[in-house]
Amino acid sequence: MQLIIKEKNKVRINRFIDWILYMIGYTIVFILVTSLFDSIYIEPNHAIINSCIIVLLIYILNKTIKPILVTLTIPITGITLGLFYPCINVFILKLVDWILGPYFDINNLWIALVAAILLSITNFIMEKIIARIIRTVKKNG
Repeated sequence: MQLIIKEKNKVRINRFIDWILYMIGYTIVFILVTSLFDSIYIEPNHAIINSCIIVLLIYILNKTIKPILVTLTIPITGITLGLFYPCINVFILKLVDWILGPYFDINNLWIALVAAILLSITNFIMEKIIARIIRTVKKNG
């Protein structure tokens, strides 16, 4: 499996490797968030496995439900100058909370907002790291 794929004039990272990097980053953030805040609970017996399941569910919901929510809430997001967008991420987190039941629990909406913001920051950082890898490969190859 190639890490970097060169197509015509474009260089991109393998999509599977890209997905794995995001999953690892999000899992680490979830473990850190649950250790920082008492109002977010992940069952401690299998915290890493549960974090991976949570991240996988967030990924699935972000690819299926989130585009619909973003489309439906464009007027509200526009009126609030984009400040409503993190509320969609909080809704996704609360939906995962509802799906997993006793294995994952968010008791405080403000902490859920902080977790959503931390996930967004992680997404931004991961994109920068991946872009740096691609630039390095492009210069060398």
